[in-house]
Formats: sequence, structure tokens, C-alpha cells
Amino acid sequence: MLRTAFDAVVMVADEASLFESAARLQPDVVVVDLSFGLGDGLAWVGRLKALCPRSGLVVLSVHDEPSVLRSVREAGADAVVLKREIVVQIMPAIDQLLAARPVRNANLPGSGLRP
Repeated sequence: MLRTAFDAVVMVADEASLFESAARLQPDVVVVDLSFGLGDGLAWVGRLKALCPRSGLVVLSVHDEPSVLRSVREAGADAVVLKREIVVQIMPAIDQLLAARPVRNANLPGSGLRP
């Protein structure tokens, strides 16, 4: 779904690749599954935000418990999207984050912004 909406989408398979790619690319938005397998609780959210302070962070979750959602937001996520509602929630969440951030240069290839 994201590949059809954006110029560039990078997928990673592990924690090291996530942090390396995010730091190098400084994407407009990072979408990460809460169950990605990061072993340090929610500390990875803060680390990711420190590496990419201008990037919006969307966390995907199967958990809809208010305490989990609150913890993810308090850790620094800009948005939480429930997996069961991903089809209707992911693009509005990303659009809202992009609208809230200054446009870097929409004319550059790979800017991550929709045409």
C-alpha cells in the first residue's frame, strides 16, 4: 500500500537495519511494528526519535489496550495505528504527520512525499 503512495519506501528486516537506514535516510515518516522484536521495551522509540528528530513515527500494533497505546505515545510515537484497522488508518495518520511538518523539497526524487 505504501509503495503505491510514495516515491520511496524502504523495508528493513532487523533492528540494526532500522536504525542505520533511518539515520542515513532521515525519512519523512517511519512506520514500525510494535512487535518488530526490539528487545529493549519501548526504548527504541526514543532512540529512533533521537536519530531522526524531524521524522514522524507511526507504530503499528495489535494491542488496543489503552495502557499500551498510552505507553507507546508517551515513549515518543507520533501515531499508533491498530493493525486490524490499518487499511483505513495508515494513510490518514501519515498524511497528518506530513501536513504538520515543513516540506523539505517536494520536487526532489525520493522525497517520500506523494505527488
